[in-house]
Amino acid sequence: MRLEQCIRRWLGLKAHRVVRVEETDDRLVGEIEAIPGRLPRCGLCGRQVRRTKGRLRRREWRDLKIRHLPLVLAYAPRRVVCPDCGVRVEQVPWAARWSRVTKTLARAVAELARKTDLSTVAQHFEINWKTVSSIIHRAVQWGLRKRRKRPLRVLGVDEVSRKRGHRYLTLVYDLERGQLVWVGKDRSKATLEAFFDALGRRRSRHLKAVVLDMWEAYLSVVRERAPQATVCFDRFHVVQHLNRAVDEVRRSMVRRLAGPRKALIKGMRFVLLKNPWNQTPKQKQALSALVRSNHPLSRAWYLKEDLQRFWDYVREGWAAKHLRQWLWWASHSRLDPFKRLARLIRAHLDGILAWTRLRVSNGALEGMNNKVKLVSHRSYGFRNDERYMEAIYHNCGALPLPPG
Repeated sequence: MRLEQCIRRWLGLKAHRVVRVEETDDRLVGEIEAIPGRLPRCGLCGRQVRRTKGRLRRREWRDLKIRHLPLVLAYAPRRVVCPDCGVRVEQVPWAARWSRVTKTLARAVAELARKTDLSTVAQHFEINWKTVSSIIHRAVQWGLRKRRKRPLRVLGVDEVSRKRGHRYLTLVYDLERGQLVWVGKDRSKATLEAFFDALGRRRSRHLKAVVLDMWEAYLSVVRERAPQATVCFDRFHVVQHLNRAVDEVRRSMVRRLAGPRKALIKGMRFVLLKNPWNQTPKQKQALSALVRSNHPLSRAWYLKEDLQRFWDYVREGWAAKHLRQWLWWASHSRLDPFKRLARLIRAHLDGILAWTRLRVSNGALEGMNNKVKLVSHRSYGFRNDERYMEAIYHNCGALPLPPG
């Protein structure tokens, strides 16, 4: 079989044919022409058109390599007169509109871009990185239009840091299926409202639970736009506040103490925050010495471990009783960080108690945050939020890719 016939079959050409393939020093050029009698299609709506109005100058589209030489397709597209769209450039079946690479090459670029950064992809295929960026943009837009809209029941909402200076992106995650649903700029009330606007009222009414941290902007929007959904405050963030309170007590004691009492708590940060069953024998020995000293820091450790027992309750009544006892103890502990934590938990008590009924957390979302950060690190950052959001969708959104 001739090379021209192979290329025509690979590209799936019906109204066009490859007349010849010329080899130069650094590439193969496949000359394409239209088959007489076959109707072209409008480049905007895709409708078959009878009338034509001349040709444009010869254009080239880059394709994958054949052996060691890149293949370039050359064709002079016709101008067609569409009854609906007017005078347009004809649709070519091997490339998307405005694109100068073939669909096959675009598919290969999009697949490799999910594994590495854009500069590496551009070097591998010997194309400009701006071309790679435009391919990813089209692939993400196509995937967002074509992805299946499944009913959402349990959502996780969290933010990820964009860069220094309190620049954030908001991530919305389907906790039932473990998939990224939506990415928005900033972490304000307007950001989450934009998500619910895109979701629509009908799909919002199907939400059963929303897991989030104690950020008031998110909470107010969820209660307004999905009042039937149970708000569950994320276990990860509650424990984060708890560990922060313990560490504040430790740092205040380090600043105030001196001599042997200061030496007792030196280097104890990770011993205090680590779960007892994960500690080494040396860490257990140091923790035992601290607990026996009747130190205020030992009181903070006991408060931390007692609150951790809350997550094991399966009955809401017993969990509420344990939490009320802990709140009384923390409020009378004479430790300011734990007093503040007790006020925070008391203000969000219903959402924390919802854990006993739902047993859902943003643990999967925190894992996704790490993957999102890896996307940024391997690319050494992004110039703007839009490109970063496209990369997140492309790498973490499980979007379908355009056909090659």
